[in-house]
Amino acid sequence: MIQLDRPTSSKRRWIICGLLFAATAINYVDRQMIGILKPILSREYSWSETDYGTIVFWFQAAYAIGYLGFGRFIDKVGARLGYSTAVVVWSIAHICHAFITGLASLTLARIGLGLGESGNFPAGLKAVTDWFPKKERALATGIFNAGANIGAIITPLIVPIITIYFGWRMAFIITGFLTIAWLIAWWLIYKLPQHDPKVSEAELALIQSDPKDVPVTISWSTLIRRPETWGYAGAKFLIDPIWWMFLFWLPDFFAKRHHLDLKSFGPPLVAVYIMSDLGSIAGGYLSSRLLSAGYSLNSARKIAMLVSAIAVLPIFGAAFVDDLWTATLLVGIATAAHQAFSCNLYNYPGDIFPRFAVASVVGIGGAAGAIGGMLMAKYAGFVLDTIGSYGPIFAVAGSVYFVALAVVHWFSPHYDLVELEPTSSL
Repeated sequence: MIQLDRPTSSKRRWIICGLLFAATAINYVDRQMIGILKPILSREYSWSETDYGTIVFWFQAAYAIGYLGFGRFIDKVGARLGYSTAVVVWSIAHICHAFITGLASLTLARIGLGLGESGNFPAGLKAVTDWFPKKERALATGIFNAGANIGAIITPLIVPIITIYFGWRMAFIITGFLTIAWLIAWWLIYKLPQHDPKVSEAELALIQSDPKDVPVTISWSTLIRRPETWGYAGAKFLIDPIWWMFLFWLPDFFAKRHHLDLKSFGPPLVAVYIMSDLGSIAGGYLSSRLLSAGYSLNSARKIAMLVSAIAVLPIFGAAFVDDLWTATLLVGIATAAHQAFSCNLYNYPGDIFPRFAVASVVGIGGAAGAIGGMLMAKYAGFVLDTIGSYGPIFAVAGSVYFVALAVVHWFSPHYDLVELEPTSSL
């Protein structure tokens, strides 16, 4: 074994976290653009709300399938190659949006985007599990998950400008090339910590301070039989559709309820996602703080999720207030609370499953969340076409987090480590 010449100190793991943050931001720029451009595309191609719901439905279907596939793929090949593959697929699909001619071609492009983008979180969480000890994972996940909100902040600022001056097709092409620089940086920088000469002995000891896992492969049937897998998947099925709803329909909400357009809905969207960003970091900080204060991992994660579920409740009134900034505040609190809840839930697989199973469990949960998103897309399209109000949609958004926490607690009441029977040794 080659002995690496290591520095006396390092914080290399936080550079990796920064790369994950950047990739997630780009990921969300690419997926959110359809919501920003919805008014223009709906007018140009005469889409109904149900048509738009169908477009979102097929994106989510591809995302669900891709999440399952990428979860297994990343467990086999690792985060470096797995993330690179995902980025290449979603970048090509994103640029293809510039060449659509109608509903069918856009749906195909969204399917490709969904397949590629589904690899982002399994790969990111795999990297966090490889690079961070359990006591730091919630904070690291909160930081890289906050990239979703940065992407959502950037999108309403840059996409309208590009669209106004160069057209909506060029907006897809220009943003599609953002991933090239990231991919080069990822391929040059990312290694496992034990193979990275820029990681100090002290940092490596911290990263490897948790008990080591035996390297084996695990079958789908083994994972599906575990109640803890259902706890994670059930919670994702419930909460992920709410975030998708905000991402794809929030620009439309501000356009219809408060009469904003491409030039004016940027500030409230930016405000909402800045609050979301703070919520993501706060959720990870809260559970990490509780752990430092002596709370068990079980209590720290679940208390943080309970606080987050309570904070979502103001969304019930967002559809009925007339003042734009009051509505923005209510939505922003709800999205911040979602991200706080989500960053703790994201740590569930890494907390209790062996490292070799983490990406697969994340894949199962992501697929469940995407299936829930498919149902939400159809529900939102139906409600808006028939009732024309976001009230019923926000009512669902305000209630599911308590159910999700109950599901987690039901299937994993003590948050015990999962012991798996290996399918085969690697």
